[in-house]
Amino acid sequence: MSVELVEQSSPEIVEAMARLIPQLSRSAPALTAEECEALVGQPGVFLFVFRPDTTGADGVGSESPALAPILGMLTLATFTIPTGLRAWVEDVVVDGEARGHGAGQALVEAAVEHAADLGARTVDLTSRPTREAANRLY
Repeated sequence: MSVELVEQSSPEIVEAMARLIPQLSRSAPALTAEECEALVGQPGVFLFVFRPDTTGADGVGSESPALAPILGMLTLATFTIPTGLRAWVEDVVVDGEARGHGAGQALVEAAVEHAADLGARTVDLTSRPTREAANRLY
């Protein structure tokens, strides 16, 4: 499995947002291509995506495997206040078919590591009590 920091929006990112956002929120519309581009280009905001391992039919990875689909995402927002750089994890979502296989944990770990690399003093995350599986992860 791999977690990637998205540096540039693409049709694949737009498609992933269209598929994942409704699994995160019933009321939030999927982002347009322009909105995805603005999100990814925003200073201090980092979008991470999760992909499962890509292997061949024999179970062995190939030299140039096709990219596996994006099955999860997380947004890390950073901001500076008088006491230092802070970070906030938002909009963590893993495709329903991929839950329970470590995607959420991999996304959160990558975000926390990135925040530490940036010098963040804290990384915060909140979650509704009804999201029991997510709360066990966090």
